[in-house]
Amino acid sequence: MTAEARPVVIAGGSGFMGAALVDAWRDRGREVRTIGRHAGDIRWDDADGMRRALDGAGMLVNLAGRSVNCRYDTSHREEILSSRLGTTQRLAEAMAGSIAPPPVWINASSATVYGSSHTAASTEDSPPDDTGFSVGVVRDWEDALFSPALPGVRRAALRTTIVLGDGGALVPMLALARWGVGGAQWDMPWPASRARREAGTAYPYSGFPFGRQWFSWVHIDDVVGAVDAIETTDALSGPINLGTPHPVTNAELMRVIRSAVGMPFGLPAPRPVLELGAWLIRTETELLLKSRWVLPERLLDAGYAFRYPRIEAAIDDVVAQRRRARRGSAVA
Repeated sequence: MTAEARPVVIAGGSGFMGAALVDAWRDRGREVRTIGRHAGDIRWDDADGMRRALDGAGMLVNLAGRSVNCRYDTSHREEILSSRLGTTQRLAEAMAGSIAPPPVWINASSATVYGSSHTAASTEDSPPDDTGFSVGVVRDWEDALFSPALPGVRRAALRTTIVLGDGGALVPMLALARWGVGGAQWDMPWPASRARREAGTAYPYSGFPFGRQWFSWVHIDDVVGAVDAIETTDALSGPINLGTPHPVTNAELMRVIRSAVGMPFGLPAPRPVLELGAWLIRTETELLLKSRWVLPERLLDAGYAFRYPRIEAAIDDVVAQRRRARRGSAVA
């Protein structure tokens, strides 16, 4: 039996990405074993159960980790880091204790590990940034994946960009565009407290004013496709950038969103407005303003063909999905 015909174990499968993967595998008739805090076949405190679930499986996929959509205060920073390191370390211990562990382990990571750039795109061979809380989390997280000795297990870290789909980060952007405030997001210098500077949570001015910061993204269908490709391609290991080969600027993104929802104009959002809004909804402006220019060099070299390489088709698909869902709800 080939590895891809055997069961797959997924940790943290109740989120947006995880649900799409679970649905895709089960639609094909593949057995899926889930690990989670509350929902799942196995709980995180059940070490024996995790080892049994991993025995004979074809692949382990770990997406567990507290959402970064929050304010980076002390308690949230601790949760963000510990939820990633703790779960990855538990899985490494379970893999080491399994009689027949899966030959492939794909772990979540983030493309935020790269610094902001307007002169060159980041590939997997580009050096990571060396400052800031978010970058430190990614580096520690990947170290927890790659450091343990697990002979015969091919490991890949998904350095994921912004995932677009019905339920992802695109949904609030669509709402803003419909309300007429879907213009470009403008960065500019902004003061930060000493505490935030010392914690590495103060997002510095990127040097990308007037919506010129880069937006790297991937359609949810390509998350599923890329995971499938990694499982079946022996050459794919180590850090893997998961994002379209055609990133866009923030201004271009918002223009396409406005066109998709039929809104002819959009008021811009300068940084003071974004800072106030982020404080009110308890999130961080880094998630909006950081320039992410990331290319999936290893996936492309392996021959992966993106289903949604261009932003127009990706956003049109999500908008169409949401319209079909609303019509279905109305009929029901």
